Amino acid sequence: MAKDMTLMWFSGSPPCWRVMIALEEKGLQGYNQKLLSFEKGEHKSQEVLDINPRGQLPAFKHGNNILNESYAACLYLEGQFKSQGTRLTPEDAAAQALMYQRMFEGIAFMEKMGNVIYYEWKFPEGERHDSALKRHREALTTELKLWEGYLEKVSKPHTVNSDMNIRLSNSTSCIFSFLSCLLANWLDKTS
Repeated sequence: MAKDMTLMWFSGSPPCWRVMIALEEKGLQGYNQKLLSFEKGEHKSQEVLDINPRGQLPAFKHGNNILNESYAACLYLEGQFKSQGTRLTPEDAAAQALMYQRMFEGIAFMEKMGNVIYYEWKFPEGERHDSALKRHREALTTELKLWEGYLEKVSKPHTVNSDMNIRLSNSTSCIFSFLSCLLANWLDKTS
């Protein structure tokens, strides 16, 4: 079953890890995998471009089905192998709605974080503006406060099934607060 699956991935890439974890949780060992080097530009090779014209990873193929967005690949795997391995999505409509909402909101959070962290890397010196960086920092700060508010409202674990609990608990809140503090300190030092 997994023999007709191929995953091209980078080491250290959370989107690649997402797909790898989903494959593992669904019990789909034995798939073809290829670790590529970002430094060597292997993600822009013809082999990758043939299944992902953007030259980005992960690049995932199951038979003739190609999925290059990690969330799409994870949801596809859950849909195709629903009764196999660990259930990845909740059955309850309210829990499912919240899962999808936070999953896609996370994309906006990551974009805002990237706008700040990679600003100097993305823009040549002559195109950088303090006002733009300030605007990006303010947007990120607002987003972080929103996510801290979400975590404060979580009072019980969300159960997917008896084997797998997604627990947004005080420890998660502490970790998120710690990461928020680190990011805030970094923002202060770079301003």
